[in-house]
Amino acid sequence: MSIEISGLLKQYGEQKAVNNISFNIHKGEIVGFLGPNGAGKSTTMKMITGYLQPDAGTVKVCGMDVKENPIEVKKKIGYLPESNPLYFDMYVKEYLGFVAGIHQIQNPKSKIQNVIELTGLQVEQKKKISQLSKGYKQRVGLASALIHDPEVLILDEPTSGLDPNQIIEIRNVIKEQGKDKTVLFSSHILQEVQAICDRVIIINQGLLVADDTLNNLQTNSKNTYIIYIQFEGNVEASLLKELKGVEKIETIRPSSFNIYHPNPEIVRKQLLELALQHNLNIVSLQTGKQNLEEVFRSLTSKQ
Repeated sequence: MSIEISGLLKQYGEQKAVNNISFNIHKGEIVGFLGPNGAGKSTTMKMITGYLQPDAGTVKVCGMDVKENPIEVKKKIGYLPESNPLYFDMYVKEYLGFVAGIHQIQNPKSKIQNVIELTGLQVEQKKKISQLSKGYKQRVGLASALIHDPEVLILDEPTSGLDPNQIIEIRNVIKEQGKDKTVLFSSHILQEVQAICDRVIIINQGLLVADDTLNNLQTNSKNTYIIYIQFEGNVEASLLKELKGVEKIETIRPSSFNIYHPNPEIVRKQLLELALQHNLNIVSLQTGKQNLEEVFRSLTSKQ
């Protein structure tokens, strides 16, 4: 396993920023790390990379304990922190050369050119970092995290400040890197997580509240299924309240509704019976899973 976390605890005074969490991530996995602001995501990432020491618990990267082998572990990790600290007075290529020197990279010119092309920095490579937009500064941070070809990537909000086209480009970079690396990344853009990840870890108030595949989270969470129904004419929403076991009804238009129910087959049968009883014509009847946003809200609003 590339990342092994056991009983991780970080406390500030009486507040437990990270409260006894444990999880493992294997090589070749791209895992989304989610949680509300202040949940402990960035703190956890800083402890994995060795920038913060835990108060209890252990972190291992590529089989090495972060506390016992901090330098060796850092050689294995590419880290893009949320703040993305850069030297603004340096030129892009100069900065990447500086980072390559820290990692003692052989043939640095070739490596620098590779990551410039990989992260789409060709047009801006001769500029000072201070002259770049926020999106391109983010690309420089990602390039510096990739330049030493690490086995593990820790990315804290990697698409922050990027426009929609840039987000797609960086998404493709992350997916490509995830084929032979371990990638843990946090994002507030849940659509990004759905597009990239098969597995999601969610923490809330320092506690781990979910660790599963995206498919299982959407299937097993409460109110999993959304039944969309459209009638030929307008229907009073109160009529649908006759349905048994319904958790919630959303009116989309006077003729169409979203019905939240744990068992779609039961509610579909009830809807057909209701239509026959009240002489209603059903135009469309579809069943779908909850999206990640709904799962996230249900898990993080309970605590």
